[in-house]
Amino acid sequence: MQIDSYSFGSITVDGKVYTDDLIVFPEKVSSGWWRKQGHSLCMEDLAEVLVYKPQILIVGKGASSCMDIPSSTVQILKDEGIEVIGDNTASAVELFNEYIGAGKKVVGAFHLTC
Repeated sequence: MQIDSYSFGSITVDGKVYTDDLIVFPEKVSSGWWRKQGHSLCMEDLAEVLVYKPQILIVGKGASSCMDIPSSTVQILKDEGIEVIGDNTASAVELFNEYIGAGKKVVGAFHLTC
């Protein structure tokens, strides 16, 4: 998977445009990603990620980084052996592409607005 572009409210992955938040795995896209608490990431939001067990989870926290990643969520993921990197979505997209290109087992969870 390669993320072709991102702009507020829209992301293009392997030529397909998405306008809902999504999780990008190396071999698939899970669109329509909805978080229980909206702008706060909790473990329930990441069930599919936990099953996949990536080395790294990159979280696009929105155009202005409005989505919070609580330290408790980061700690649980760390305990599962998953490194968490959160940044504004534009920077997170660049990092995701870099890690995918380097052959890392990475998943990206992207909030497309705020």
